[in-house]
Amino acid sequence: MKFTVKRTAFLNKLKDVQLAISTKATIPILTGIKLVVAQDGIQLTGSNSDISIETFIARDDQSVDLTIEETGAIVLQPAHLFSNIVGKLPDTHFTVELDERNQAQITSASSSFSINGIEPSKYPKLPDINLDQAFLLPTVLLKNIIRQTVIAVSNHESRPILTGVNLSFKDDTLKAVATDSHRLSQRVIPLEGDHEEAFNIVIPGKSLTELSKLLDENTSHVKLAIVDNQILFNVKDTYFYSRLLEGNYPATDRLIPEKSNTDIVLDVQTLLGAVERASLLSHQGKNNVVKLSATADQLMITGQSPEIGHVEEIVEFDSFTGEPIDISFNPDYLKQALNAFGVGEVTMKLLSTLQPFVLVPNDENKDFIQLITPIRTS
Repeated sequence: MKFTVKRTAFLNKLKDVQLAISTKATIPILTGIKLVVAQDGIQLTGSNSDISIETFIARDDQSVDLTIEETGAIVLQPAHLFSNIVGKLPDTHFTVELDERNQAQITSASSSFSINGIEPSKYPKLPDINLDQAFLLPTVLLKNIIRQTVIAVSNHESRPILTGVNLSFKDDTLKAVATDSHRLSQRVIPLEGDHEEAFNIVIPGKSLTELSKLLDENTSHVKLAIVDNQILFNVKDTYFYSRLLEGNYPATDRLIPEKSNTDIVLDVQTLLGAVERASLLSHQGKNNVVKLSATADQLMITGQSPEIGHVEEIVEFDSFTGEPIDISFNPDYLKQALNAFGVGEVTMKLLSTLQPFVLVPNDENKDFIQLITPIRTS
């Protein structure tokens, strides 16, 4: 095996694959990166058992300036060392050559490294997933879905199913929902097109976070295919595999209140700024609680730490409908929910002091809902 390639182009692909590689892999070979050099290009593969990423550097891509002198395959470990070496090489190009002892010689200008390789046949095989019947999603849409829902996945393994996002498709409607039992984020999207196969799966939140780093918004669509307990996302020449979580996701529709007693319309960034300032003090206390008090005349956000001090802020709002209300909540949950909305106006729909409240866009499109459970303070 011997090839020469433009260093920056190779490094970009290498960093993509490294998203799937852990230094603490239970299978030692998975701390390495697999290189397969063929006549038409180089395939790079990384995996940590939960996710696997495979990408391809094409020989006919002029931007990578790839020259292949001899085909072959090897696993180089640890992957982070190989990446660090490539990143520090002195020249614009470098050469990798494999000798008869499975040692990879890496040379660039006056610099030369030697890394012991591992026989690639020992590397776990990726699942065979057919993309002929793949489900197409706009890249920007998928990236937004991930951004808006992963904030609500659970970080606790006591209920593993809640560490993922429930993605389902039925009757031309795609729904993504995540909850950690204290909050919920749901996005519902009507999809047009030739989508026949219904599905209901749970994708680990950590997998979606890594996938989001790969999604290039200059790419129009992502292909999605599901087989058994695996899902594959295909973007151009990169393939992202993830295991699926086993079990039934809880029925979350019943958690979302169908009515409200108080509706408040206000600017997302205005409310976000007030909650951020209040949380500066609430974070100093043991309970991390911020209180919202609202009437038709005034909306006040307060936060305190008995040891440090107290903060209160009057927040401007556009409209108030319904009954006065006081409600306490975790400010971090509300900040993350508001960040998911971005800019514009949001409607807070509140039922009572101790019942969950929701935030929805202040328009006719109610496809995005954030739900937060309040905190009992007395």
